[in-house]
Amino acid sequence: MLSPESAAVVRATLPAVGGALDEITTRFYGTMFSEQPQLLDGLFNRGNQANGEQRRALAGSIAQFAQALLANPDARPDALLDRIAHKHAALGVTEDQYTVVHTYLFRAIAEVLGDAVTPEVAAAWDEVYWLMAGALIAREARLYQEAGMDPRHPWRQWTVIERREETPHVVSFLLHPADDAPVPPARAGQYVSVRVQLPDGVHQVRQYSLSGAPGNQIRRITVKRVASAAEAPEGEVSNHLHRTLREGDQLPLSAPFGDVVLDDANSPLLLISAGIGCTPMVGMLEHLAATGTSRPVRVLHADRTPADHALRADTRRVVAELPNARAEFWYEQDVDPEPDVRTGLMDLDGLDLPADADVYLCGSLPFMRAVRTQLLKAGIPARHIRYEVFGPDLWLAHTEG
Repeated sequence: MLSPESAAVVRATLPAVGGALDEITTRFYGTMFSEQPQLLDGLFNRGNQANGEQRRALAGSIAQFAQALLANPDARPDALLDRIAHKHAALGVTEDQYTVVHTYLFRAIAEVLGDAVTPEVAAAWDEVYWLMAGALIAREARLYQEAGMDPRHPWRQWTVIERREETPHVVSFLLHPADDAPVPPARAGQYVSVRVQLPDGVHQVRQYSLSGAPGNQIRRITVKRVASAAEAPEGEVSNHLHRTLREGDQLPLSAPFGDVVLDDANSPLLLISAGIGCTPMVGMLEHLAATGTSRPVRVLHADRTPADHALRADTRRVVAELPNARAEFWYEQDVDPEPDVRTGLMDLDGLDLPADADVYLCGSLPFMRAVRTQLLKAGIPARHIRYEVFGPDLWLAHTEG
């Protein structure tokens, strides 16, 4: 609970702090990595630091948490906290690291806001920080216990038993535990962290959705090679995996985490994706087939061309196995003359979508925003729509609902 005194101070200073959060988080990360460079070795994503996504996500999450406390001092924004806790657990974040972050974050706040940070202001925002940190620490401790995982030793070696070239830019890796011991349970829709050592000696970690059925000893991840763009370098880890990982090699994986998981229900199911966002959807489909569901399932996917559509054959195969499933694809070009294939961007207008459907979304933020708007227009309640973001969640940190 945020104390009434602190709530009054936070409410009065939120516009100033919120307006300066981008500068604060920029200074925070710069100083922390300058003085604690080891944090970039295996914990923080250098790519997300370079493009500013991690900075913007942190700023947005702090602001949203503070706003939630002001709206209801006894409540917690569970969606925000659960999403962050799962990401942290997949990295092996430990309780003591919150103290490190606190030190550098509050130094940055004082440096940016100067004399405006009175002892009362510092104490109020300190209360906000530790309420958020305490909630996350508790959630992460529970996740570690459920996974049987020691966060100080989060990695386990897995052996690549097959490498599949899905498209010119996408590869699947099938992995088996190198020690043959039982694996922690996974749920359809979850992801694992992958840890690699890059040529400069630095370790980097990325999360990849489980694109196969989660209930056995073999795990499949499907990796898209991220090319360089005008304002961003190529994806370090994805390109490293494409260039170097072969059958027989070993790869350190975390236990599976992720809060966007397939619920056991009988309601109609809509799995909607674009590009490499198909990976958790195919994992969900594989699970549905493995469990023999008769649930109504509709798969909607958008891609640039059929050749770019990773796991297309797997999607068709599993849909054919399910007694009450169908798939429809949208391609921008090179469209096949098939009844369930359409030309252009995904357009849900005219589709008969059940209002009681549970919806799972995965793709770029512009794609998911556009589709969510169409779903709401079609009468599907916002509470029935769940989504997965690859990377820092810039949507959740800046939106409501």
